[in-house]
Amino acid sequence: MRLSRYFLPVLKETPREAQIVSHRYMLQAGMIKQSSAGIYSWLPLGFKVLRKLENIVHEEQAKAGHIAMLMPTIQSADLWRESGRYDGYGEEMLRMKDRHDRDMLFSPTAEEMFTDTFRSYVKSYKDLPLTLYQIQWKFRDEVRPRFGVMRGREFLMKDGYNFDLTKEDALHAYNRHLVTYLRTYERMGLQAIPMRADSGPIGGDYTHEFLVLADTGESEVFYDSAVTDISLGQRDVNFDDKAQCQSIMDEFTSLYARTDETHEEDLFNAVPEERRRVARGIEVGQIFYFGTTYSEPLGATVDDGKGGQTPIHMGSHGIGVSRLLGAIIEASHDDKGIIWPEGVTPFHCGILNMRSGDDACDAACEDLYAQLTKAGLEPLYDDRDERAGAKFGTMDMIGLPWRITVGPRGLKNGVVELTSRRTGESEEMSPADAVARIVDIYAGL
Repeated sequence: MRLSRYFLPVLKETPREAQIVSHRYMLQAGMIKQSSAGIYSWLPLGFKVLRKLENIVHEEQAKAGHIAMLMPTIQSADLWRESGRYDGYGEEMLRMKDRHDRDMLFSPTAEEMFTDTFRSYVKSYKDLPLTLYQIQWKFRDEVRPRFGVMRGREFLMKDGYNFDLTKEDALHAYNRHLVTYLRTYERMGLQAIPMRADSGPIGGDYTHEFLVLADTGESEVFYDSAVTDISLGQRDVNFDDKAQCQSIMDEFTSLYARTDETHEEDLFNAVPEERRRVARGIEVGQIFYFGTTYSEPLGATVDDGKGGQTPIHMGSHGIGVSRLLGAIIEASHDDKGIIWPEGVTPFHCGILNMRSGDDACDAACEDLYAQLTKAGLEPLYDDRDERAGAKFGTMDMIGLPWRITVGPRGLKNGVVELTSRRTGESEEMSPADAVARIVDIYAGL
């Protein structure tokens, strides 16, 4: 993409309404525009990253055998009354009436819809196990929306639901989701720690939140620092292998890691003192096992193969996709702007022309742009007739991991400058070597 043809409304001033780094930088980098309190338009750069996160979630869900679908955002209140949650959910639920005076609501979550779909079509234990999920917009009427996309009213969320014959099978689905989520976050350049949490209005006895450590996190967290040394890395995971999924679950959850809601001082004090940590965390996902909480009142049963009917065991699993953008920025930035991990960057590298209009610089930039594009990458070429300082400022703010700077002095010596946004280190090399280095970096992802 040529920056002269792209819609990137970068702000020079600091927005007064932004209280945390991610909100400020998303506004300054032209990623979002506030529509009303807690509701945002996603501008091209923000939308591009949002889609990258969404694709990673889809890919990791598919590897685990989970099946994507899409539910409506506007739902009938009748189904929620049937489950008993319509009146009890609270004021966060946006309730409305249609033109026929029927009670409707804007979905804050989708347990009822998925359970109703299941009970309409699945009748036999032979059709189990089954995990369905969607990535869809949700609305929760926060009383004080703040922190940009971190605590907005409208948000994009992945919510999945497993349907199993037994508790044992459902707990395998729980473990499987923990593994898929850890893989998902690692691909996004995040270290998300699974922590024992409170189930809240969803219900159930088993639940873990995934939290990214950040000073602006809304939750106080207590953990054993040894948990941050564990990584899935390149492990080959067989998601049908119950023993392997249980082993990975045990590896991560055997060490103390709790949110403030489930913190137990005695257990925390049993952690070696040098490994005890108290910090703030941003919730980016949560998994639940809630048994037959929804299947029994909604009549979601299957033939058990013995002449009877049995309610299915369920769990739900959510990832705040739009919230992840804020979490990534909170975890990866400096005083100049965003620093995108390679796995989620909107463009793979920036090309900065130090002297637009100079024949040699223009030709070299065009060739770099063509070579990177041919290699299947997306460069952002700053071809604007702007001051060098403004170009550097824009590149630093939008946070592309790599930048190739092309200037007349370097070209006389046959070199361009390749710079890492994360470390700030630069290296001179030939244009061909710069292309090869960028291609090699992304080939490993």
